[in-house]
Amino acid sequence: MGMMSAVRAQHEARVFALQRSYNAIPAGEQVRLAKSTTNLFRPRNAATRPGLDVRDLTHVLDVDPVGLTCEVEGMTTYEDLVDATLAVGCMPLVVPQLKTITIGGAVTGLGIESTSFRNGLPHESVLELDILTGAGEVVTATPDGEAADLFAAFANSYGSLGYATRLKIQLQRVHRYVHLRHIRYTSLEAIQAAIVQVCADQFYDGESVDFVDGVVFSADESYLVLGSWTDSAPYTSDYTGQQIYYRSIQERREDYLTVRDYLWRWDTDWFWCSRAMLVQNPTFRRFVPKKYLRSDVYGKIVRFEDRHGWYTALERRRGEPEKERVVQDVEVPVERTAEFMRWFLENVPIEPIWLCPIRLRDSGPGARTWPLYPMDPEQLYVNIGFWSKAPIEPGRQDGDVNRDIERVVTELGGHKSLYSDAYYQEDAFWELYGGEQYDVVKKRWDPDGRLPDLYEKAVGRQ
Repeated sequence: MGMMSAVRAQHEARVFALQRSYNAIPAGEQVRLAKSTTNLFRPRNAATRPGLDVRDLTHVLDVDPVGLTCEVEGMTTYEDLVDATLAVGCMPLVVPQLKTITIGGAVTGLGIESTSFRNGLPHESVLELDILTGAGEVVTATPDGEAADLFAAFANSYGSLGYATRLKIQLQRVHRYVHLRHIRYTSLEAIQAAIVQVCADQFYDGESVDFVDGVVFSADESYLVLGSWTDSAPYTSDYTGQQIYYRSIQERREDYLTVRDYLWRWDTDWFWCSRAMLVQNPTFRRFVPKKYLRSDVYGKIVRFEDRHGWYTALERRRGEPEKERVVQDVEVPVERTAEFMRWFLENVPIEPIWLCPIRLRDSGPGARTWPLYPMDPEQLYVNIGFWSKAPIEPGRQDGDVNRDIERVVTELGGHKSLYSDAYYQEDAFWELYGGEQYDVVKKRWDPDGRLPDLYEKAVGRQ
């Protein structure tokens, strides 16, 4: 048996085991995932029923550096996927910021990154995928095949229509280094205008622009970080140890990183969220091994606190005000970015804030649509990410800040990602996230409702 035949046979055996796991769940019970990693930040209701065991579907099956494609199992982390593709000079078109995000999770849950202004979202580079549906069948979905409706609705379905067992995705070639330029702006309107211009030109001050994101530290201090491929570098910086990446944006006008270090620049400190774990304190950080400076380690700490509430109890004993978790990514049309940011900075005491422009890859007549997260293919959007807690003001209750954010984002013609807390009323939710189209696909591929629907998962916390 050839190597690829053996790889395929092993993959099929793992899928067969997954179906066996599905069949072991009693008829009439809803199906949930049993897995060892998650990047969701919404609490789930405690589950006692058995789960669907997807933990073995973590393999890169094939990388084709000539055809620029890759076949990969759905629970493979981007850390492992990037290692396999960089080894032959390639990378996925969009690599989400955190190492343990899985390819299946990014496709069904809308990952983004600094290539999204030209490459869109991860699901747009999927050529085909195998999905274990709610009916227990493995279906191959393509844009134009018999399961085209499932293919289109899979993006933003969060496992409510099925689970990806195999994906075939497009790749792009890489260079050895990324040259970074940190461009400061002193008003929100100025950085908004710069995003429009840079994303249209894909060029800035004599150099092509291959990556764009940014950070807002305050209303009068924000930065675009423009990355450009290069095959040579006068030096490279290292933000995997004592140095903190996001602080370098304020301190340096330019920088150079290896491609791997660029892709994972945000992971070491979980953007800036490691502040809450005290590891940005230089004295403490000096004694923390590098292997623990990772987003998944911090995530485990957060989930431990969610379960036990030890730090919250300590804050209460200190007399500190109760706090509401505000961990969200929202997308608004670029023309409304400054307006949203001004409202946010005046009403929500959280900083810094991440900016990432995004445009669907397909545009013009006949552009492919994604019904569960409808975006105008002619529109440039800006993803705005903020991840912290806000004090609950007198007369307010937990959830009110998040409800305000949902209301303002909707008023500005935007959406928010569903990986964290959501508070929408059901009718309003379905108007934003698929409605009747979702219902048609759900009834076809999960006729007995074995999987919780999208509203149950996002708002009902199933």
